[in-house]
Amino acid sequence: MTTLIPHIELVTGANPKGTVIWMHGLGADCWDFVPIVKELNLPAALPLRFIFPQAPMRPITINNGQVMPGWYDISMQDIARKPDEIGVRESQAAIDELIERELNRDIASDKIILAGFSQGGAIALQAGLRSKHELGGIMALSTYLTLGDALAKEKTIANANIPILMAHGTQDPIVPLALAKSSRDVLTQQNYQVEWREYSMQHSVCADEVAAISMWMTKRFASKILLA
Repeated sequence: MTTLIPHIELVTGANPKGTVIWMHGLGADCWDFVPIVKELNLPAALPLRFIFPQAPMRPITINNGQVMPGWYDISMQDIARKPDEIGVRESQAAIDELIERELNRDIASDKIILAGFSQGGAIALQAGLRSKHELGGIMALSTYLTLGDALAKEKTIANANIPILMAHGTQDPIVPLALAKSSRDVLTQQNYQVEWREYSMQHSVCADEVAAISMWMTKRFASKILLA
């Protein structure tokens, strides 16, 4: 029996009809985005399960080897260079297992959204674009594309038309806006439909962004749940 990655769960109503798997950023933990669920003010008619996985503890090279929660190692100031492919793929596999568990809970794959912030957003893109199951969407916040060179070979037909929301701060000192835009461009060149939003903020989430997330998420789930 597979041991799932540690995580916490939150439901917004009885008998959830959809699932959001939301990954935190480097150095944070699984509780980081729990408070945002209430701020989303999602319709009561959309009972959802939010799953917040906990990244494993690992030494982060760029932080002098300090051990902290991370989905993969970062070795250079230019965070897109020399990616930790082993760490990225291990984290992808952990999210794949959570997806499988939701399927076993009778949640249809197209009612599962992968979401993440910073490193967590990178894993949402990594796992979502390569999933063999048709997912409901990918929400990638303040993040970038890892292992982009392998995407053309590894992307799945099941998610060729997956809705993608990317949002980024124009003053982000951690994940440069230019890197996020170049990641978006790689996705569009691969024929993905990306909804792109910019906000006047640093490496964070702002109120206007939360409102946009709420609208996007409601639209994704409403089409699958309310109109089903």
